[in-house]
Amino acid sequence: MNSFDKYKMTFDYHTHTTFSHGKGSIEDNVKEAAAKGLKAIAISDHGPGHLTYGVKRKNFAVMRKEIERLRPLYPQLDIYLSVEANIVSVGNYLDVREEEKPWFDFLIGGYHYGIPKGYCVGNWLDHRGLMPGAAGRSLLVKNTEMTVKAIYENDLRFLTHPGDKGRFDIKEIAKACAATDTWMEISTWHSHLTTEEIKIAATEDVKFIVSSDAHSPNRVGSFEGGVRRALEAGLDLERIVNIEVNA
Repeated sequence: MNSFDKYKMTFDYHTHTTFSHGKGSIEDNVKEAAAKGLKAIAISDHGPGHLTYGVKRKNFAVMRKEIERLRPLYPQLDIYLSVEANIVSVGNYLDVREEEKPWFDFLIGGYHYGIPKGYCVGNWLDHRGLMPGAAGRSLLVKNTEMTVKAIYENDLRFLTHPGDKGRFDIKEIAKACAATDTWMEISTWHSHLTTEEIKIAATEDVKFIVSSDAHSPNRVGSFEGGVRRALEAGLDLERIVNIEVNA
């Protein structure tokens, strides 16, 4: 018997398709979610500001139409269109424009490389130990500031893999998430939130979500790695919005 058999993911709101750099179609992901007994799924391809694999803005309407086509075909599932907006240091602090937001049922957001005006070069170098100490500490402040502003200035359902690809003050970010009812993701694709980051974030009144961040349909609904880190951190699993524990 698998030690995780008593845990169940109820919905997966972070999945990618060929509209960015996933391997399957929207319907492929939906079929997998249905097969695994999920109650809901969101298609959340990478935001349009990414230089190499962001979703094309012209495809927002195409994706919306496909979501509407699929909904009556899979009545057992709630199917949502989202986007993993990229956090940047200018404008509304996301690469999704205000006039584009109505295309989506909700927004999620996270930090990635490959985004102009997001300190990406500095963070990439720092990750490889190529930035002096003062510059690295400066990045911590800048990264945290733009993330907190993105949280406060946009209605994000959750923040994806906080702490990934840069230095971030997880406690300050958790405070902002708690104040805005923004969930914090424990990813099964990335290593963040790490066990230690979960412990830090959990000191604030914040909720968590486990996500597959699936880039291929077979990974839709994956949750074990996230639950494992939550348990290691001593997190009360009732604080994870999409994990049920069977007696």
